[in-house]
Amino acid sequence: MPVVEAVATVPVPPELAFAVSQTTAPVRYRWDPFVREQRLVDGATRPGKGVRTFTRSRHGLTMVSEYVSWAPPSHVGMKMVSGPWFFEMFAGGWRFAPAVATWRYSFRCRPAFLSPVADRVGVWLLRRDIRRRIAGYAAGCTDPEVLAAARRTLTD
Repeated sequence: MPVVEAVATVPVPPELAFAVSQTTAPVRYRWDPFVREQRLVDGATRPGKGVRTFTRSRHGLTMVSEYVSWAPPSHVGMKMVSGPWFFEMFAGGWRFAPAVATWRYSFRCRPAFLSPVADRVGVWLLRRDIRRRIAGYAAGCTDPEVLAAARRTLTD
């Protein structure tokens, strides 16, 4: 199963780094170049374990994912519930340590007979997107508006 990982240095403590990563629209769009639309679904008002999220990517692809782990300020994990036809499985985890954020995604393509080629293409595309995304996230960790919104979630 292919795995793609990206690491960024962030100038904020883990609790604030985690909060930035969980910002929602419209603040999310300031730092996340991958997301064109994202919202919590099923009536959820806050992210957390078991909560589902709808995401439309910059490529126009959509996915519903579910938080499978939620442990602020250290990590969060998700799995695809429904998404693009070519993913049999897709999951991701974001970890936060002092001055470092690490994002890791794993996936399996279908149909299985195409996976030797599809996996290589998927790794290349996903690596490119995750690097852009984590760079945007790191920039968001220095954006006064993003930081203010993230700090508000810490006090709610």
